[in-house]
Amino acid sequence: MPATTPITKAVIPAAGLGTRFLPATKAMPKEMLPVVDRPAIQYVVAEAARAGLDNVLVITGRSKRALEDHFDRVPTLEAALEEKGDEKKLSAVREASCLGDIHYVRQRDPKGLGHAVLCAERHVGDEPFAVLLGDDLIDERDELLGEMIRVQQATGGSVVALMEVPAEAISAYGCADVTPVEGESYVQVHGLVEKPAPEDAPSNLAIIGRYVLHPAVFEVLKETGPGRGGEIQLTDALQTLAKREGEGGGVYGVVFRGRRYDTGDKLSYLKAVVTLASERDDLGPELRSWLGEFVAEF
Repeated sequence: MPATTPITKAVIPAAGLGTRFLPATKAMPKEMLPVVDRPAIQYVVAEAARAGLDNVLVITGRSKRALEDHFDRVPTLEAALEEKGDEKKLSAVREASCLGDIHYVRQRDPKGLGHAVLCAERHVGDEPFAVLLGDDLIDERDELLGEMIRVQQATGGSVVALMEVPAEAISAYGCADVTPVEGESYVQVHGLVEKPAPEDAPSNLAIIGRYVLHPAVFEVLKETGPGRGGEIQLTDALQTLAKREGEGGGVYGVVFRGRRYDTGDKLSYLKAVVTLASERDDLGPELRSWLGEFVAEF
């Protein structure tokens, strides 16, 4: 498969139970938790659309119907807003259903990220594709996915997004062993370690939730047994591809130095909401003023 095969498909795993946000996620998918006034997953789908990935497959699980409803049209609501002349809300409601061609497939068993990606094989076919995790929101002002796509097209391998983190924090991430590629802004990945102890980490480069993968990953995932946590780990499959030569071999990294918002736990989620709201023209000035007063009281 030539490295210039266009990339048009994105896969968004969204089958997790969201146990860290219980009881809020007892009846609502964690991906639908609002970040200011949009659900978290809408930011991710919008990022894919900006990168030209208008064919999106969402990997869902039980009780995830709200995801499908959100990206569908709601004619009665739209008609009511149109009758009121509320063009601003009408535009916001329609935005979600105009981001691309969105498909859904269910991951019946919670066997990990690698298994979720494998569920996309029939939809993706023999094409490179992107994987976007909903816990990482990338600021729309910063370029990441487009650069990763360019690197995949140039190398023909798979590409991971990396970010520098403090050494003491690396045990919360997958970590990459890398070397620079002469004359290029990206790096070559030689190995990946899932959540290493700081003293065992090969670098301070953490894997964050964006991947652009060669379809060779599917065959590798089929042969990958359960790893950490008894789940099929995507990092284990990428470790195999990093050592492979020829078509589909090689893993490369793009080091991201922009703004990333982590919605993976309660405190980080709250920070993301406050940060994004503070930067908005309609909410920011008043919110920042109130935050200053609020903090001064402690």
